[in-house]
Amino acid sequence: MHDDRKLVEDRLRRVLDERIRPAVYPESVPLEVAVWHAPGEPVPVEEGLAAEPEPIEVGSRWGAPWGTSWFRVTGTVPAAWAGRTVEALLDLGFDENMPGFQCEGLVYRPDGTPVKGLNPRNQWVRVGSPAEGGEEVRLHIEAASNPVVFGPRPFRPTPLGDKDTAGSEPQYTLTRMDLAVLDETVWHLVLDLEVLGELMAELPADSGRRHDILRAVARALDALDLQDVNGTAGPARAALADVLAAPAVASAHRISAVGHAHIDSAWLWPLRETVRKVARTTANMTALIEDEPEFVFAMSQAQQWAWVKEHRPEVWARVKKAVAEGRFVPAGGMWVESDTNMPGSEAMARQFVHGKRFFLDEFGIENEEAWLPDTFGFAAGLPQIIKAAGSKWLLTQKISWSQTNRFPHHTFRWEGIDGTRIFTHFPPADTYNCSMSGSELAHAARNFRDKGHARHSLAPTGWGDGGGGTTREMVARAARLRDLEGSPTVTWETPRAFFTKAEAEYPEPPVWVGELYLELHRATLTSQAQTKQGNRRSEHLLREAELWAATAAVRTGFPYPHEELDRLWKTVLLHQFHDILPGSSIAWVHREARATYARVAAELTAIIEGAQRALAGEGTRPLVFNAAPHPRAGVPAGGAGTPVREGRTTLVPRVDGGHVLDNGLLRVEIDARGLVVSAYDHAAGRETVAPGTAAGLLQLHPDLPNKWDAWDVDSFYRNTVTDLTGVDELSAGEDGVSVRIVRSFGDSRVTQVLSLPPGERGLVFDTEIDWHETEKFLKLAFPLDLHAERYASETQFGHAYRPTHTNTSWETAKFEACNHRFVHLEEPGWGVAVVNDSTYGHDVTRTVRDGGDGGDGGTTTTVRASLLRAPRFPDPETDQGVHRFRHALLPGARIPDAVREGWRINLPERHTTGAADEVAPLVTADDEAVVVTAVKLADDGSGDVVVRFHEAHGGRTRATLTAGFPVRDLTVTDLLERPVDAGAEVRREGERITVSLRPFQLMTLRLRRA
Repeated sequence: MHDDRKLVEDRLRRVLDERIRPAVYPESVPLEVAVWHAPGEPVPVEEGLAAEPEPIEVGSRWGAPWGTSWFRVTGTVPAAWAGRTVEALLDLGFDENMPGFQCEGLVYRPDGTPVKGLNPRNQWVRVGSPAEGGEEVRLHIEAASNPVVFGPRPFRPTPLGDKDTAGSEPQYTLTRMDLAVLDETVWHLVLDLEVLGELMAELPADSGRRHDILRAVARALDALDLQDVNGTAGPARAALADVLAAPAVASAHRISAVGHAHIDSAWLWPLRETVRKVARTTANMTALIEDEPEFVFAMSQAQQWAWVKEHRPEVWARVKKAVAEGRFVPAGGMWVESDTNMPGSEAMARQFVHGKRFFLDEFGIENEEAWLPDTFGFAAGLPQIIKAAGSKWLLTQKISWSQTNRFPHHTFRWEGIDGTRIFTHFPPADTYNCSMSGSELAHAARNFRDKGHARHSLAPTGWGDGGGGTTREMVARAARLRDLEGSPTVTWETPRAFFTKAEAEYPEPPVWVGELYLELHRATLTSQAQTKQGNRRSEHLLREAELWAATAAVRTGFPYPHEELDRLWKTVLLHQFHDILPGSSIAWVHREARATYARVAAELTAIIEGAQRALAGEGTRPLVFNAAPHPRAGVPAGGAGTPVREGRTTLVPRVDGGHVLDNGLLRVEIDARGLVVSAYDHAAGRETVAPGTAAGLLQLHPDLPNKWDAWDVDSFYRNTVTDLTGVDELSAGEDGVSVRIVRSFGDSRVTQVLSLPPGERGLVFDTEIDWHETEKFLKLAFPLDLHAERYASETQFGHAYRPTHTNTSWETAKFEACNHRFVHLEEPGWGVAVVNDSTYGHDVTRTVRDGGDGGDGGTTTTVRASLLRAPRFPDPETDQGVHRFRHALLPGARIPDAVREGWRINLPERHTTGAADEVAPLVTADDEAVVVTAVKLADDGSGDVVVRFHEAHGGRTRATLTAGFPVRDLTVTDLLERPVDAGAEVRREGERITVSLRPFQLMTLRLRRA
């Protein structure tokens, strides 16, 4: 029987390719085509329609990289085609294997009404069904000649990733512009045979069902006259009717299909092109909804919805209608599908605030799921944020990409750092671009790891990444698979419907505690350093702008800039998209991001300075504003005053060359190489730097991952390292508290200034690098004389622990990880922290020193901050140029010290002058474990003061917050500033508010002013 099966499969493949598929459109006539190439950037639709095009022939080259060409196609439906289905076939030069990564088009009627998008798997436009014959056809195509950046030879350097370097060579060949008759019987026969052929290939060799299908397919092919496919397609379909009607077994795996088009908000195309990708996709999906009564489409990323509303009002009207019908579903409740490792606490919260609020304001729809199919791992603080936003479910697929360990579940509860649990699902189809193929569905059923407890999974169905969405062929496949023996069952459902069923079916799923670490794409924590610095700086400027504007509004009547802050937050949130902030987009995206962050910084600085002028008044008295959540030098947190500086630092030559800094708290020795060979903690009587090593050491590695250049760093990079110990210059700073070191390596130059401020327990490393390396990875190393089996790294609203050992493959795989402002290691009673102002990637390793004579020489635990990389794809000039970083080494630091100093290094004091000698904070906390992350006015314009805070040390606390203004009423709210039940956790007496917090618990208070 094997030979018979092979014969039938080979026969089916050839007949489909050479006879049946070509017969789908049995008759065609050419359309007349003319084109106008828009100069520069895309033009408004009215301009494109009004332009005078010139004739162009099929077979002609068109489309400079990133250009826009307006095609006009005209023709007449032959009278003989009356009563038949007629479509325009518009092939711009597509490669059908790469939907979303090449040229695309949006078709308009002459009046400017969008019809549908064109892409490699969607080249048709319906003209008549049935046609009357004699109709005049006139269509306009706004065609984007986006170059193939990720082509047949991926990961090779290319100039195509920026319009400034891409050149003007035409990218595409106009392939087909015809009117054609669609033979719907043949079209259906293609789908019948594809579904059955794919199912047959997935069934066991000895399966009776497989043999039934085999015989039926053979009969169908026998019934087909290969010289008259169109005339005999009906009998061929009839031969398949029985096997297509056989129902699935009762125990079949159940798949909830949801139409989907995961559109990267920027990746291998710029933001402006995503606006058009979304318009094309939504135009297609609303049209498909009208044609297919069971089809449901879900789209995430409120930013993309907002783009449709702003730029394509005609499509927006269709979207709103479909949303009202429950067929076009807002999903995810986030502004964009952001990275979740690197965004700070407030930024991660605001992703949900702005996303959910958009869908609530526009449609009255509350999202209960977070929808992040493609994000590169998930920080351990995220479950609490999801819950605090009023949601309770999470979907992702990306963890299936992990290269080392297979995640043990597809449906489970995910527990975050505070104990919050979120019902989570990983689609076992292992794709967010499901096409309803037999192999995908069979893989989902076989792969589902929670068999015996559950049998539901979700399949996001449609072309994604570059857009396109679900096709009519996918819907037709799903119809055949709705209840088909040998296959999982398929039902179109909304995400809410799926999660409701899945949670009811599996009320006690297993629990996964801690981060969902992706064992891949680790270099996204470092690539494109200036984008990451722009994000970190913007987050802290937004904090300052809200804090000082709210304080000035309450104290002086300063006009709180609601609209400006809303717009700026959305700009920063957009750039946290999971290819922009991670540094995996083309050069154009990051060039624009740098300019955008500069504009954001200028606007926020103006808001901050305006509010501080209002608070300080006119005068010459020195005043220091402290936006950090802890007091410093006598200046209160969130207030202003005159700092009190104590202590002094001495700087003397070192006997063996170099310098010694001492401020009474730390004694730091910098040797003749400009490296820190000693950091002695006077209070503890303890050395920080491991014997025989040096801290502040720059280490350079070769860095050519096996693929995914900007995304990946493979573990073998550590096999080769160069310690940068050569010195061009070593000198004492004139300020008496610093040492300056200059080094050259390769084509690059680095200047480090090491300073020990009076009264401070931290040694500060200011590093400026003029970077011109290629395929290299630069680290800043701190080898510590400390034994710790785990370390803490800051994440959203707290910190998470990771082991320093590699006992199992799970720990080994975490050779590059994410931290926010600090990394902390501790032995009982004594610890060390490394804080930073703008880096995220790091590694921590532990080695045992040779004590000689077989003795144990102790443990060296090395923390290394990742500074720069130099991948060549997709941006061949990644990170070239000047970069500045600040780190501080804190011997003797506890977790509270790491938290406090992490904030301080990111929020430096602001010095001004005025009439006031102090500015009292709007809110103070009497416990340093309570960290206030936001002080702002309520988003609804009521003037209420909103305060968000969390327990930051990892323990329980009972603290008192005091408002610096009369309070009439107090409400505990969710992230969207809506009331929630706080139980007995909060009590108010006048302006004093007592709160009880669990470890890492997040809380938001809304204070109504009296």
